[in-house]
Amino acid sequence: MAISQGDRLPDTQLIRIGDDGPETVSLSDIGRGKTIAVFAVPGAYTPTCSSAHVPSFIRTRDGFAAKGVDTIVCVSVNDPFVMKAWGEATGATEAGLHMLADADGTFTKAIGMDFTAPPAGLIGRSKRYAMLVDDGVVRTLHVEEATGVCEMTAGESLLSEL
Repeated sequence: MAISQGDRLPDTQLIRIGDDGPETVSLSDIGRGKTIAVFAVPGAYTPTCSSAHVPSFIRTRDGFAAKGVDTIVCVSVNDPFVMKAWGEATGATEAGLHMLADADGTFTKAIGMDFTAPPAGLIGRSKRYAMLVDDGVVRTLHVEEATGVCEMTAGESLLSEL
C-alpha cells in the first residue's frame, strides 16, 4: 500500500557520497524536528527529471526556506555515485539539495512508490512524487500518474501548499 497523508515515513537507510566515500543516512535523522520537502524521480539523467523536476526545486529553494522548510531532498533508485554526479551536473548540490540514493529500492518499496517499465529500461524504479514532511509525518503528498510528466510534483506545485 502506498504511503499517504498522515503516515510516518519508514526509518530506512539511503546513501550519499560523503568526504570518505559512501555513507548511509536516514530521512528520519534529516527530518527530525524539521519540515522537509522530499521529491523522487524515476531516474537520474532522464529527460523530465533533469530538465524539469530537479530545476523546479532549485528555482523554488528560497521560497521553501522562506516558508519554513529546512531541507529539500531528492531520492532516486540509483547508486550514490550517479546521484553525486547528477547533483553536480544539474546544480542541485550547489543549491543545497540533498541528492540521496535508494540503491536497492528499499525505501521506495516501503512507501509503495515503486514501478517497473521494461520498455524504457526502468526496472524497480520510483514513481515521480513530491511531499512535505513534518517531523517524519507526511503532511502533503503529490504523485504523478505518468512518469514523463512533472506538473503536480514540481517545486512550484508543492510550494503552493505552504
